[in-house]
Amino acid sequence: MSSPVETLSFQTETKQVLDILIHALYSHKEIFLRELISNASDALDRLRLESLTDSQAMDSNERLEIRLDTDPESRTLTVHDNGIGMSRDEVITNIGTVAKSGTRELVKQLKETRTTENLDSLIGQFGVGFYSIFMVAEEATLVTRRAGEEKATRWTSNGDGTYQISEDSRFQHGTSITLQLKPIDRENGIDDFTDHVVLSSLVKRYSDFVTYPILTKVKSAASKLDSSGNSILEKERDVSEERTLNSMKPIWTRLQTQVEIEEYNEFYKHISHDWNNPLDQLMLKAEGRLDYQTLLFIPSKAPFDLYYRDQTYGLQLYVRRILIMDPCKDLLPIYLRFIKGVVDSSDLPLNVSREMVQHDRHITQMRNWLTRRILDHLKQWREEEKEKFLSFWKEFGQVFKEGVHVDRENKDRIVDLLLFQSSSGSKELTSLAEYVERMQSDQSEIYYLTGESRTTIEDSPHLEALKAKGYETLYLVDPVDELLAEAVTEYMGKKLRAVSKGVVEFGTDEEKKQAEEKLEGKKSEFSDLLRFLERVLDRWIKEARLSTRLTTSPVCLVGAESDISPHLERMLRRTQGEQVVGQSKRILELNPEHEIVVKLSERFRQDPTASELDDYAQLLLGHALLAEGSELTDSSRFNQAVGNLMVKGL
Repeated sequence: MSSPVETLSFQTETKQVLDILIHALYSHKEIFLRELISNASDALDRLRLESLTDSQAMDSNERLEIRLDTDPESRTLTVHDNGIGMSRDEVITNIGTVAKSGTRELVKQLKETRTTENLDSLIGQFGVGFYSIFMVAEEATLVTRRAGEEKATRWTSNGDGTYQISEDSRFQHGTSITLQLKPIDRENGIDDFTDHVVLSSLVKRYSDFVTYPILTKVKSAASKLDSSGNSILEKERDVSEERTLNSMKPIWTRLQTQVEIEEYNEFYKHISHDWNNPLDQLMLKAEGRLDYQTLLFIPSKAPFDLYYRDQTYGLQLYVRRILIMDPCKDLLPIYLRFIKGVVDSSDLPLNVSREMVQHDRHITQMRNWLTRRILDHLKQWREEEKEKFLSFWKEFGQVFKEGVHVDRENKDRIVDLLLFQSSSGSKELTSLAEYVERMQSDQSEIYYLTGESRTTIEDSPHLEALKAKGYETLYLVDPVDELLAEAVTEYMGKKLRAVSKGVVEFGTDEEKKQAEEKLEGKKSEFSDLLRFLERVLDRWIKEARLSTRLTTSPVCLVGAESDISPHLERMLRRTQGEQVVGQSKRILELNPEHEIVVKLSERFRQDPTASELDDYAQLLLGHALLAEGSELTDSSRFNQAVGNLMVKGL
């Protein structure tokens, strides 16, 4: 009796992706073959990994391979592998669902990015992999048996949103995927994928460095020798010749002079599933107590999941050209997680478990060495190829900044490479070294201000005194900058100071002394008003005082040296909620030279009990909050104060 056939539906999001993939116009539909071969290679790698700890997983004499079979008459292409295979549940999980992370973002971006160029790049970037077959196939059939299991599973679909699944028979573990190809339509990117010349070209282009043989049978006319020894074609019969389509020689074992840049680019695309060429590659070889070779790539574009908590990252770890772990997160620190590549060692033992490799002391040594070499490479860019470094920084600068907080050993190297926006006349990014070089002779500190955008920071009242003195200020606008500011407190003997915290003094010692004496003379004049503001606004401020940092604004809010910035507080409130992160009290600073503050002080001395004074206090607080880009602490009370004062003024 034949096994029952069950019809299931793809996930809703998977249906949306399939619809976009099948019906959008792509100029590189041939990518499907690269994806199938990559999946087959992954299945073979997994089988080898399991065989390290399970001797029954694979026959020791078994040859691992990928095979392409074609039938031009029926227009079918089959991709076979004798890898790990899948169980029935794994088929439903892996084939019935798009990548488990980033699915919604993928669908959204696919819909928003309708140009052919952008759609092409999304195929490789988002790992839709298997589903690319429906760009060229009317129907697909997958038969698979997992190593160690007796039963096989058949999966069939035409990409309409449903698939059929049933039990099948298959002698060998592994997977076979048969595509019923669409009619040839070269104008729309559908070539004759049953032609061995076409297949050979695609394998050479996309999968030449796959470490397993990719085989196919090619028909050719047999020949015989005549009496004179000349070859005579026998047209009456054909013979099949098995050919290996890929070189299989790992690119990282070849001399750099023997590798073309196009080969590096294609190898990068193969291991990263990125459609774009890398920004640069780095071939390294370590010799000594531990010998290993590595080929690293710096991508030209940041992947969509770069900031995802569950992002998969890490290098491929090989031992004597045998894949041991993919990915191996411990080979690079997390702030370099965008780096792609392979590491091949001849010294790590093969008969260790994955956990032992993960915590092996050699891995730590390799990570430290690779990190230093990458940082040295970036430093060379910074000094000799500034445009390339700026391209790198645009895509990965925010992630790279994380290193200041997590990599204490290389902190100084990282800090030297940091770039920031600043108040200098140029809109170009600046390093800390360049900032120090431009510092004025009477300037003793490096000033910075954090905020959500350059526009918000440029209009901040905290910068008024610095602008008047001509001091440059760094604009820290990335979320990670809040952590960076905590980790980097000094550079080249100059202290980094947040202009929105503490008491900021500018100028020479003589100028500071004069400013302090002037402020001291004003304190008695405004002392009663300051105490009144502290009482009325006690719910929101912890102190009211006169300011030395304001020149044109009447008021601003500042924090104590140990307080978190309002920018960080807003971010925490958005991510953790209002109840978890409350409103912290800050210091209200008044400009004693401003007309509003002077008149308010006079009004207070005339009648300290006047009802409108409470409203003016609320306006001052609201003015300070809005000026720094924060939300009003009590919008209803602020509106009431505005209404009351408008009525009295009319």
